[in-house]
Amino acid sequence: MNKFILIGVAAAALTSARAQDDASKPAASSDVESLRQQVQALTETVKALQQQVKDQQAAIDKTNGTAPASSPNPEGSPVAAATSPSPAASAATHFATEDASVVSSTSNAPAGLPGPGVNANGTATSGSFPTTDTSVVSSAPETISSTGAGASLTQPISIGGGGKNYMNISFDGLFALAGSSARDLDHIEVGDHDPQQRGFNARNIELAFDGAVDPYFEGFANIVFKLNNDNETEVEVEEAFLQTTSLPFNLQLKAGQFFAAFGRINPTHPHTWDFADAPIVHGRLLGPDGLRGVGAQISWIVPVPWYSQLIFGVQNGRGGTGYSFRNPGDDGMFFDRRTTDRELRGLQDFVWIPRWENSVDLSPTQVVLAGVSGAFGSNETGADSRTQIYGADFLYKWKSANAEGGFPFVKWQTEFMYRRFEAGRGMNESFPIAETFHDWGLYSQVLWGFKKGWVAGIRGDYLDKEDSRFTDDFERQSRSRISANLTWYPTEFSKIRLQYNHDFLYENFFLADRDVDSVFLQFEFILGAHGAHKF
Repeated sequence: MNKFILIGVAAAALTSARAQDDASKPAASSDVESLRQQVQALTETVKALQQQVKDQQAAIDKTNGTAPASSPNPEGSPVAAATSPSPAASAATHFATEDASVVSSTSNAPAGLPGPGVNANGTATSGSFPTTDTSVVSSAPETISSTGAGASLTQPISIGGGGKNYMNISFDGLFALAGSSARDLDHIEVGDHDPQQRGFNARNIELAFDGAVDPYFEGFANIVFKLNNDNETEVEVEEAFLQTTSLPFNLQLKAGQFFAAFGRINPTHPHTWDFADAPIVHGRLLGPDGLRGVGAQISWIVPVPWYSQLIFGVQNGRGGTGYSFRNPGDDGMFFDRRTTDRELRGLQDFVWIPRWENSVDLSPTQVVLAGVSGAFGSNETGADSRTQIYGADFLYKWKSANAEGGFPFVKWQTEFMYRRFEAGRGMNESFPIAETFHDWGLYSQVLWGFKKGWVAGIRGDYLDKEDSRFTDDFERQSRSRISANLTWYPTEFSKIRLQYNHDFLYENFFLADRDVDSVFLQFEFILGAHGAHKF
């Protein structure tokens, strides 16, 4: 501040001197020379002070240079890389696409090798291999803002830390108006965040936090509020974990409460989905809340010319979020068996979750990603009952070379799952028979972004549950579904979706067949910059 005052004083003196020189009468040559010397001295002083101010400002800018840039684009929101690019996205030069989830790499990658494009959370990390296409794996194209204000609006709400640590906060509200020919919509819809009743539903209201803990770790948390059918509030810690940022050899560790890296849908949050409800196979094999829990995970980017990542996780697998594993069930019953609900006995009672995924750019406008996953652990229907789940997934994305904000595009995504479930005789061998269920299913969906801000989608679901003359649980009914929707993104902070479902429930030994028609009007808004998730 003192320097600015000195500059002002010197400038005023210089101006006054020049004014006096211009206004004065002809003077003696000695007086003129003296006045010129004074003016020259003042000019040099001003220049010196200006240079000092510039040097000081440069030092301040350098000190603040480590402050966090704008947060990653909101998951599931069509935020453009063009409106709020991350440093990695700005530097990407490998391909014309912009896939932030299939893709990027970290600074830890050795020279000439691709670095980790997706961290253990599934969040795109800094770097640029093999693509930078956020729309390949987001529920909508990159940007749809027509206001031109997107760049400033998508800045995160940052708190703390001198540039080396910070926290971003955002709020996401997801609501749906539902109509259905079924009174028991909560039995028709398989996901806990899906519409559960006729009328209005508020099943996913989320507070999201993310930030840098220190130079070695970053943290993430998602707190979800839900209103049940009696309008009572339920709260869950959906995710809360930390992960490393600077391990060598393309490694990354993650620990806390998190979604398992199984397939495409499971690691993502409902507001990123392309449809208003979960695929049937996901809800019936992995569970209404998906497969998640407290545990740890390690991931490694394989040093090959294409993007290839190996992930290995372990979780407790207990409770409803470990649905096919150590799940005590409702009122101590699961598949009609009285569950053991035992404490951890050893390594065999953990859920072990491996995954391998690969991505290749077929051309500057086309990318494919394929992965295989597994989940293995014990279940609560018998002392030695085990569960094995296998999965395979495929994603293809095309985007026009002349795309505007990610449009037009076509995205095709498919997942297949198979579960081998050993259903024991329950606590104290109380059930009359032990059974082994071989259940499988799949979904396949196609999204067409035909106009900026507009996306049409169609999805087919099929689930085959092995019939039983002893187990009459409604969740063991085979079924299929066809869904169609239309989504409009007014801006990157809101969406409106209209969806129609037709469900076919097939007859089994206990249950009759029936058809159900449902219509959903879903609407969402985001406050703040929501951290990116893998999609």
